[in-house]
Amino acid sequence: MFRILFVFFVIVPIIEITVLMHIGAWLGVWPTIAIVVLTAWLGAKNVRQQGLATLSSVQTKMAQGEVPSNEIIAGVMLIVAGVLLVTPGFVTDAFGLSLLVPAVRQSLINTVKQHFVVNQMSQSSFGFHSSSSSTEHSINESSINHHETSGRSVPPNKGDAIEGEFERKD
Repeated sequence: MFRILFVFFVIVPIIEITVLMHIGAWLGVWPTIAIVVLTAWLGAKNVRQQGLATLSSVQTKMAQGEVPSNEIIAGVMLIVAGVLLVTPGFVTDAFGLSLLVPAVRQSLINTVKQHFVVNQMSQSSFGFHSSSSSTEHSINESSINHHETSGRSVPPNKGDAIEGEFERKD
């Protein structure tokens, strides 16, 4: 985690300052400032437009009873794109603009979803501890009673509820 924060807060600003100085020397100060302000304004406008479209898609999927996982990930990417575009600099603008391209965003969504599926499958057990005692019990997924008979789901009996606190063991 430290490496990621170091890159974001130390390395990226150094790169941005270097690029801004080179482009400022090549184009001049005022054209460089105008380009930075223009990209921030256009980026914020595009992020707002695509964000509203994504929100509408989330609402539609939820109304249909579907889980809007792609749209949620896309929304997070649009937030990141907005932050990158509002941050002064050409390098962050390039990354922010790339997140506004639907094909790039969709490939990143697929990558993120594959990562979550792999992590979810590798964490096949969980633990819990009851509020009446402090002992922890580890339950394997195969030992959980799913209340299924012959392929159809049967509601559990009223006495089958387990009260307690849930705690994930990674």
